[in-house]
Amino acid sequence: MEEEPSNLPVSLWGRVSAFETRAREAYKRKPISHWILLVLSSAAMLIAFPASSLLSRVYYANGGTSKWIISWVAVAGWPLTALILFPTYLVCKTSPTPLTLKLTFSYIVLGLLSAADNLMYAYAYAYLPASTASLLASSSLVFSALFGYLLVKNKLNAAIVNAVVVITAAMTIIALDSDSDRYGNVTDKQYIWGFVWDILGSALHGLIFALSELVFVKLVGRRSFHVVLEQQVMVSLFAFVFTTIGVTVNNDFQGMKYEARSFEGGKSSYYLVLIWSTISFQLGVLGSVAVLFLSSTVLAGVLNAIRVPLTSIAAVILLKDPMSGLKILSLVVTFWGFGCYIYGSSSSSKDSS
Repeated sequence: MEEEPSNLPVSLWGRVSAFETRAREAYKRKPISHWILLVLSSAAMLIAFPASSLLSRVYYANGGTSKWIISWVAVAGWPLTALILFPTYLVCKTSPTPLTLKLTFSYIVLGLLSAADNLMYAYAYAYLPASTASLLASSSLVFSALFGYLLVKNKLNAAIVNAVVVITAAMTIIALDSDSDRYGNVTDKQYIWGFVWDILGSALHGLIFALSELVFVKLVGRRSFHVVLEQQVMVSLFAFVFTTIGVTVNNDFQGMKYEARSFEGGKSSYYLVLIWSTISFQLGVLGSVAVLFLSSTVLAGVLNAIRVPLTSIAAVILLKDPMSGLKILSLVVTFWGFGCYIYGSSSSSKDSS
């Protein structure tokens, strides 16, 4: 009786060759325009979102004080997304999604939650270094997984649960290191509140993500590029309305003139910071929507994982943020948690397919 040949372990070179073959096949299945758009969208996520975070910190570091203005800036660029949406109806030869009462109410609720979320993050960036705030904001992944499981019935496997535990541990490390990265003009109470608002904002962000997915599943029933853009435009529009009301009631529009005069660098620098904050945030949003449509949530997760250290490193280099050993450890642990989540999400999608 002949012995069956033993299965030799695949060499590293063999794995590289197999990956190269799969990548080449995937490349050939899509036109070159697809890959150009994907690269541009990925670059938008990796550049625009960190830039928006840094500009928020620049605003506060140079004399800005209004939390409402920063939250308003985050949604004031919604017409840019609308300008991208309208041509897609012609290109895709489709019509707008009918606005039912339930769908409109869902957009209003999501808009209100988004306005509150932006305000929480504004408080966080007012009191925390950009590197710390971005690391804490990565906890939104934990809440996205939990709310996705509770509301949308998304699957949770061991890798995703491990990611939740690991990222939670990273947040704990930052809390233990609170004395090393506090700005001199920030009190203990303000720092604690900045920490709390960042975590609460991340929790709300995770809830918004799950509710948005629920809208697609229950009310829209389909997910395409123009449908995702429609939701983004409508939610941003209502968030803009709610935030504008808050800015008006708080008299912050009138306060902008005083802030501009006292801003380090002058009026031009003040308005440039706000304008580029608006543009960069919307570019990041458009990039993330495009990546989700052109590729997958896994790639979006990878890019989100990459932009956390990018933001932290950029904050250290450009804004001279303090970077202690514990914060570096937290950054590494967070990155590991993202990796676990991406692996778990990829495994779940393979099992369901």
